[in-house]
Amino acid sequence: MSFDLCTGKKAEHPFFIESIGIRIFTIEELCWFLHNNLYLIDRNVASTELAEWVRDELGLKTLARKLLDAVDRPDHDVSYFIMPVFQEIGYLSPEEMRRMREELTRVQVQPEDQRAKIRADYLVSGGRCVAAITAYRRILSRKAEGNLGTAFYSSVWNNLGCAYAQQFRFKEAADAFLEGWKLAQTRELMRRYVSTLPLFLSDEEYREKLSSIGADGMLIGKIQEYNASVAREAEEKIASRRNPGEDPEKELEHLKNEYRRGAFS
Repeated sequence: MSFDLCTGKKAEHPFFIESIGIRIFTIEELCWFLHNNLYLIDRNVASTELAEWVRDELGLKTLARKLLDAVDRPDHDVSYFIMPVFQEIGYLSPEEMRRMREELTRVQVQPEDQRAKIRADYLVSGGRCVAAITAYRRILSRKAEGNLGTAFYSSVWNNLGCAYAQQFRFKEAADAFLEGWKLAQTRELMRRYVSTLPLFLSDEEYREKLSSIGADGMLIGKIQEYNASVAREAEEKIASRRNPGEDPEKELEHLKNEYRRGAFS
């Protein structure tokens, strides 16, 4: 990558990319975003609104005309929108431009729901779980129309469950893990389902729930052993880190929260 020093105008009013919640102030920032987030670029980003922002806030009228022409293309090929932005400030070398075009072609031939899942995964990694949950559910609502296979939709259910778990919405998380398990019958989805249930069910309800799905007793035993070992490790960490006057219950709750976030990521 070899672009000139940042000499462009800084926008008085930034361009807000709503789908991932970031603000762009300069042409350099726009180039960086486009270069590093190809899977997040759709017609909501490569849009008339962005082209007009480039014209009105950055004063780049020639570039804005190219972008507006790209928006009107009947084939909706976003490379005609993205590449002129890079060319404006020499953000990429000729070789990097060639590789970028190839990568854009690969991205655009992928099914929309596959790209939508990648965008949703990005939202989860950035802590925007509510938006990600909406995106995952939109993908699942189109499942009957899609042909991406059992493994794909099972992974969407899994990641939906992870997003719910990060919000401590454990019942919804468990339901999502169970739906994913019904599709793929994987050990990991069962582990996540079984590990989530005690976070919102009583012991009796927990046993009834496992019985109702005919869970493998040996597998459940191994999962419970694993969870018990995690609990012991948490207690050992508390003992080793405890300072005089520190509230052990508060520290334990903190470690539990750390585990929950890690276990479902």
